[in-house]
Amino acid sequence: MDNQDFIEKRRFIIKLGKALHKFGTPAYRLESHLQTVSHTLGIEGYFLISPTSMTFVLQHDTEQEYNHVARVKPGDLDLGSLARTFELVEELSSGQRTLQEALDRLEEIANKPNPYGHKLTLLAFGSSAGAFAMLMGTGWHDVFWSALLGLIVYSLVFWAERSKRVAEMLEPLAAVVVAILACGIAQFDASINLPVTILSGIIIFVPGLALTLGLAELAARDLISGTARIMDAVMQLFKLYFGAVLGMTIGKAIFGEAIYIDPEPLPRWAIWSAVPMLSMSLVIIFKARLKDSPWGVFAGIVAFFSAMLGGLYLGESIGIFVGALAVGIYSNLYARWMKAPASIALLQGIVILVPGSKTYIGLNALISGETMLNQAHLGSQIFLIFMSLIAGLIFANVIVPPRRSL
Repeated sequence: MDNQDFIEKRRFIIKLGKALHKFGTPAYRLESHLQTVSHTLGIEGYFLISPTSMTFVLQHDTEQEYNHVARVKPGDLDLGSLARTFELVEELSSGQRTLQEALDRLEEIANKPNPYGHKLTLLAFGSSAGAFAMLMGTGWHDVFWSALLGLIVYSLVFWAERSKRVAEMLEPLAAVVVAILACGIAQFDASINLPVTILSGIIIFVPGLALTLGLAELAARDLISGTARIMDAVMQLFKLYFGAVLGMTIGKAIFGEAIYIDPEPLPRWAIWSAVPMLSMSLVIIFKARLKDSPWGVFAGIVAFFSAMLGGLYLGESIGIFVGALAVGIYSNLYARWMKAPASIALLQGIVILVPGSKTYIGLNALISGETMLNQAHLGSQIFLIFMSLIAGLIFANVIVPPRRSL
């Protein structure tokens, strides 16, 4: 391998690693994928990935060695770009693209704008908040107001994309605004459950998926990245909770205490219909491609109903193990059939199961001593659910081994 060839290949590997990190790929999957790509290109590679830094050591022989260290921002999930990048690597490996063409295409993918635009994303934020309120099984008033607050939260996200100062305080700011507005709404609609409506409005920021991915990285012995991701998720949870408490304090000072009247509970069909609605919203929020969206929506349905059936016979916490096992097997089979990354289906299924809301509710019970929706003993339950999730994914990989690293 001549020196120019080595330079081009290492440029591609580094650019590929940064792109996949930006698209939200977990560290253990990213390191494994980069090892595979390096081997395909005839380079020996060693990688150390964390949410905020990347280290590349690439060598062909003793004379051709290159070290690269980069400081990066934590990535956001972009399943569409992840799938396109995966296809690009497959085309390069099979000889359909040259290295220079692959570099150009990678640049194009990294700079691709949101395929769904602001109007559809606004709708997805509102429907995801409303669907979550439906899953909590409260009342139609909570569903309506949660969806409206979800729309307002997206307006803050839209503002944060254009203002660095707003972006730095987005999560607590969203929680403060939602809590103040919810207190105002409670003055003329006594049927809304204030804590549940606030939680539903900011559910898109609750880091349940980040906590699960962090634990998965720890289970894969990726200790640095797993610990960093979990601590980042915990800090985000603290910021949200503080924002909600501050907003409720300001709201009650402005509007006074509200009277709460128990509403009629939602019918069973409404709770079930919330699952595909939430899954379809996540397709837009996670920027998945339209051709992949049915698989992602079905992953959410598989996860929810498998967990529900498991919960009927084994208890709620162990039922989550059944849901994670089912969606893990489904995702690995999807990856084999469609020759696509398992993450596309897996993440859209797992997000239905993650106990992010219960972690928030547990934090509320720990600090204030109040319970939401009569959910007691949440501490041990949350721990069991997280462990069940990770165990289900590990067992799924044993039953149907993944053939691809992403």
